[in-house]
Amino acid sequence: MNIYQLFVRTFGNKKTDLVFDGDKSQNGCGTFASVNDNALNAIRDLGITHIWLTGVIRHSSLTAYPDLGIKSTNTLITKGKAGSPYSIMDYYDIDPDLAINPHNRMDEFEDLVQRIHEKGMKVIIDFIPNHLAREYKSLNKPFDAEDFGIYDNKDVSFARDNNFYYCPNQEFVVPCQASSDGYKEYPAKASGNDIFSPTPSVNDWYDTIKLNYGIDYQNGGIKHLDPIPNTWYKMLNIMQYWCGKDVDGFRVDMAEMVPVEFWRWAINELREDYDTIMIAEIYQPHLYRDYIEAGFDYLYDKVGLYNTLENIYRYGQRADTITNVWNSLQGLGDAMLRFMENHDEIRLASKHFVGDAFKSLPAVTMSALMNRGPFMIYNGQESGEDSDGAAGFSGDDGRTSIFDYTTMPKHQNWMSGGRFDGSDFTEEQMKLHDFYKKLLNFRLNSDAINKGAFYDLMWVNPWHSNFDPQYVYAFLRYHEEERLLIVINFNRNESRYCEVKISDDALEYMNLMSTDDNNNLHISHKVAVDVFSGENIEYDLNEVGTRGIALNLEPCGIKILKL
Repeated sequence: MNIYQLFVRTFGNKKTDLVFDGDKSQNGCGTFASVNDNALNAIRDLGITHIWLTGVIRHSSLTAYPDLGIKSTNTLITKGKAGSPYSIMDYYDIDPDLAINPHNRMDEFEDLVQRIHEKGMKVIIDFIPNHLAREYKSLNKPFDAEDFGIYDNKDVSFARDNNFYYCPNQEFVVPCQASSDGYKEYPAKASGNDIFSPTPSVNDWYDTIKLNYGIDYQNGGIKHLDPIPNTWYKMLNIMQYWCGKDVDGFRVDMAEMVPVEFWRWAINELREDYDTIMIAEIYQPHLYRDYIEAGFDYLYDKVGLYNTLENIYRYGQRADTITNVWNSLQGLGDAMLRFMENHDEIRLASKHFVGDAFKSLPAVTMSALMNRGPFMIYNGQESGEDSDGAAGFSGDDGRTSIFDYTTMPKHQNWMSGGRFDGSDFTEEQMKLHDFYKKLLNFRLNSDAINKGAFYDLMWVNPWHSNFDPQYVYAFLRYHEEERLLIVINFNRNESRYCEVKISDDALEYMNLMSTDDNNNLHISHKVAVDVFSGENIEYDLNEVGTRGIALNLEPCGIKILKL
């Protein structure tokens, strides 16, 4: 799987003259239609198999649609003019901002899903099960679906079949306000990030309400799961609704904040009718195996590989600490979704991170080629998007804002007026885009990558040899007759000469070493081919103790050698 995270609001926005903290009429907004056939062809040709359409479910927003009965949400509990796509206003509705004709927004969404399928790709959307918007009210729910909280007992902090948690006899206080004038909530409900207080801070998820899955967190986390809590049925119904619209899977927001027992039940129920891909956003490694066993296909590898690579770039951590990542996963490596950008993370090209899209490519390559699991890029990453400057609510933090009406200026060069042919790319952007295209398609077409085994060479290449584990990482990927040696230099300023040793057992695993009747060693392959450049590199592995390949790596150099 190669996943392309496509944030519809910004992906197709062609506006160039933006206003700080501007509204939709001033700053524009991408639509489903702007993800046209040219865009889909270009994304598919990039090497993408799955598109994650981000921010499509109707959420908090200061943009009103009176003729649709959609009011703007209260300013005090809305983040940015466009609002947070993770503050859901109606689980059964589509964000009207994303439609050419807001009255036909569901039809336009379904049309995009169909067009993606016609291009041979699959569709993933967000499912936000842990929390919803404070002013949630469904306008589009099926006739047999109940809204949330309508039968709750608000006189108690917890009840099994309540959909929310309450602070009885206390009024909600909006952060940074002397009072809650303009927004009233009584009794106050718990906030999305497990704040069971009427006074969340400005850094809390104060715009959202925590959903109750039958766990009494305020009394020791006692579980009340039998009979099945009311919220379980409502959330399963929502997933079934979207699967019925030919959505192929879900990226589940903060899955770890919802009890694993729910997932075990819900995924089993869902898969009685649908072959649904389930991806969990999760940051607690001790929960990984439980969530895989509950039915999730893939888990975020944020605290493992992403954080390690970030630390190598930003804080001088040693390259050989990457070994700790696969060691700690205890066999779950292929279940991890790898990435170096998404809507939560700082852009690689941003001054707040690497500051150079090309110098980030060692980390991108490491993420893409380490295991058989899925790899994801974020729209604009392949164009060198740096998200420089503040758009509004989110500030100048190196992220493309998910709260504001904004654009991706570097990405607009790929759009080229809707042609998506890169005709407006700079020469550097074209080189960057070509690299991503080669890398992503290589993942799809290489059996060694998508089927093969992984072998870490760092143990046989210590610092006292002609190798530099401070900056250089080397590993093997192999399957039948395809054998790859991948060597990456994370030093941004200096080249590295290294003699990469390959252990005898690795050579045997790859069927590159054999012995004759007289116990003489034979190694047949003596030429390595650089996959990207086509360069031939001669090597000799026949001498015991010196089985290695001498390489010169440029700053941020990458060698993918087919042995």
